[in-house]
Amino acid sequence: MANTSNPDIIYTKVDEAPELASASLLPIIQRFAAAAGVSVGTKNISLAGRILAAFPESLTEDQRISDDLAELGELVKTPDANVIKLPNISASVPQLVAAVKELQDQGFAIPDYPYEPSSDAEKDARARYDAIKGSAVNPVLREGNSDRRAAAAVKKFAQNNPHRMGDWSANSKTRVASMSGGDFFSNETSATLDKAATAKIVLTAADGTETVLKDGVSYPAGTVVDATYMSAQALDAFLADEIEKTKDEGVLFSLHMKATMMKVSDPIIFGHAVREWLKPVFEKYGDQMKDLGVNPNSGLGDLLERVKDQPEILKAIEEVRATRPPMYMVDSDNGITNLHVPSDVIIDASMPALIRAGGKGWGPDGKEHDTVCVIPDDSYAPVYDEAIRFFKANGKLNPATAGTVQNIGLMAQKAEEYGSHPTTFEIPADGTVKMVLDDGSTLHEHSVQAGDIWRSASARKAPIEDWVNLAIERQKATGYRAIFWLDQARAHDAELIKYVKPILEAKGVADKFEIMSPRDATRASFETITKGENTIAITGNVLRDYLTDLFPILELATSAKMLSIVKLMNGGGLFETGAGGSAPKHVQQLQAENHLRWDSLGEFCALGESFKFLAEAKGNARAKVLGETVETATQGILDNGRSPSRKVGEPDNRDSHYWFARYWAEALAAQGDDADLAQEFAPVAKALAENEAKITGELAAAQGKPADIGGYYHPDADKLAAVMRPSATLNAIID
Repeated sequence: MANTSNPDIIYTKVDEAPELASASLLPIIQRFAAAAGVSVGTKNISLAGRILAAFPESLTEDQRISDDLAELGELVKTPDANVIKLPNISASVPQLVAAVKELQDQGFAIPDYPYEPSSDAEKDARARYDAIKGSAVNPVLREGNSDRRAAAAVKKFAQNNPHRMGDWSANSKTRVASMSGGDFFSNETSATLDKAATAKIVLTAADGTETVLKDGVSYPAGTVVDATYMSAQALDAFLADEIEKTKDEGVLFSLHMKATMMKVSDPIIFGHAVREWLKPVFEKYGDQMKDLGVNPNSGLGDLLERVKDQPEILKAIEEVRATRPPMYMVDSDNGITNLHVPSDVIIDASMPALIRAGGKGWGPDGKEHDTVCVIPDDSYAPVYDEAIRFFKANGKLNPATAGTVQNIGLMAQKAEEYGSHPTTFEIPADGTVKMVLDDGSTLHEHSVQAGDIWRSASARKAPIEDWVNLAIERQKATGYRAIFWLDQARAHDAELIKYVKPILEAKGVADKFEIMSPRDATRASFETITKGENTIAITGNVLRDYLTDLFPILELATSAKMLSIVKLMNGGGLFETGAGGSAPKHVQQLQAENHLRWDSLGEFCALGESFKFLAEAKGNARAKVLGETVETATQGILDNGRSPSRKVGEPDNRDSHYWFARYWAEALAAQGDDADLAQEFAPVAKALAENEAKITGELAAAQGKPADIGGYYHPDADKLAAVMRPSATLNAIID
């Protein structure tokens, strides 16, 4: 793909289905933009790219690549930033290991991922890999707060073409289960710093031994600093109890976590669930399995692979599984359970899908059943619990008449839990954890036991104030009901409320905003949109992530079509293109059938906003024309049903790109604001229209047989281009 040294717009190179789609769409974007004097370059933030950038000394000169993520991290702090960010892999350990293996097989001499590093070299490799896994990208790029909403055209289309919703029954046994104590929510303490400070986190064991877990953690004045822990003992007791309750209720057992973004804490919690599910096996064969490299945090799938040559252990596993309730399945046909891979069941995608389906999940028999949804920590579980209660009482949402929930999310500068990775620890011994400031005072203190998960998170003053002001702007622009999802009974939220109320009062708009706990705000929001009215959810970082899947999946059938604008705090713009949670299945279908069902509507929406931002920031009138005509083309895709089909042999992602190019060219040819652009694209539009049958025929002919793209995590550029640009006629017109 083309790159330039200082492009007007950066289009990120990512992973899986979005990256496959880019191989088809980006050449179109670059061709159209170039005609208006706008350059579009790329930066590689893919998982494979980040791995290769981390080990330059292991590579040959021609294999080395720049650290594009670091470069983008600096760019987004400037007013010149204009970045279109596609969804990238937030890698779990199994995904990271698979990517490393693929790169090694391709001839890149990078080191193995060391599960238990012992030598200095292994410890160094592990540190580099740990910096890559989980949410390594978003905290670097999100130097602003989030404005996410359904584009008007997308919402209108969803109302005119409502998707199927599963029926809810008042007698549904589906429920949410979360801990009533001993979790992060109940143990949280929070404080706002009145001056800049540096802190260290110290564990004092029962025998008086002190271990510095982290030193030199610095915070500017006004930072809200939290600390909390989850009791391993309470977690295990809760999981054991829910397994038995689920069996008695005769429904599916499921665990819903965020082991990708919460890359330290949630894989540990996931491992507790695997261990509890197979508790008798671990009690009897634990040492032997450890010698085989078993780590429950990596999931049941990795465990089964490591013990596949141990018939005695395999028999014991089957005996225990026979006593357990049936499990929610990722892939019933292939026996892939909810506990197989930590990154297979991501809460912000899995819970909305289950709710949309009427509270049903797929069981091992390949049929849908009611499900117990285990969400151990009670911080945000009430959102899903209340949603399920609402639909049991009121029935399914009607997308044809439902209003919309927009979101203003606090996420800048690694805000809240998603910035907690460097300060999250699995406690090695009983004792006390303290966060001690440089003046010697103790900010937070918790008594802990070995195995507990302790973490600290923070939110800085400037992002908080920016978040509140962004909410005020959005409410003023729309007039919608606006709710801050903050719980006065939660320590962290109480500190945020101390910021929110004075700002609202100073701006004279306190009467236009409500403050509710997440549970109450969930019910209020569903009541509002059920009446066909609209609301703005003003939330912290995790709820931003959760709600911008929950409501779009119910309103639009997908979160991939959301308009996601990040107004960077130093004046630049970051335009995100939607969620990539279903991307793996899309890649698998392409490899098997050469059909890509990924919908690039999110990319279309982000592109239009990026051009309009460029026009305003740089005074570029031609960029404004591009942005406006992109919106026209996007509307054409929706109005004429040109989005990809799910089935092989029917139009797919590549067809939608042909139609997008055609509608865009026609809009440019028809507009009257720039005669040169109209003249430039009139013959392009004519050629695309006249060759419709030939182009669509060439695209259709490519489908139906396996596609070789040269790799899952690191596809071969030439092979990928050949697969994703199979129409010589279209390519000739575009190129």
